[in-house]
Formats: sequence, C-alpha cells, structure tokens
Amino acid sequence: MPMAAADIEALIVAGIPDARVEITDLAGDGDHYAARVVSASFAGQPRIKQHQAVYAALGDRMGGVLHALQLTTAVE
Repeated sequence: MPMAAADIEALIVAGIPDARVEITDLAGDGDHYAARVVSASFAGQPRIKQHQAVYAALGDRMGGVLHALQLTTAVE
C-alpha cells in the first residue's frame, strides 16, 4: 500500500519539530518520493548525519511501505 505524502511530512516533522518539509511524488505511484528537509537542527552536522536524522524519523517505513526517497537536506 502506497504512503501518502502528508504522512511522510508528518513523520519527519514529528521527529524533527523545526523542519520545513517539501514532498514531491516522483512517479505518481505513492512509492517514489523526493523530500527536501530544512532544519536549524542540522547546523554543524555532516550531510550523512542529517539524512540519518530524517531516516530515524521515518522509522521502519523506509524500505517497507515507503519504497524510495530521494532526500535533500539543508540548514535553515
């Protein structure tokens, strides 16, 4: 079952409360998304740690109900 973009955004914001999140459905199938996540909490962190924070917020949904996520992170 595909995951809704709003659900992805809600999970990320729940895990990274100050995040601004933009979700794009890349294939129109609810399985392949791009996410841009901007957060002040990323300051001083290497990109890999920023991505790990987003994946942690998504929990076990990555690779399961959420098949693919093209991720871009930035510091606010």
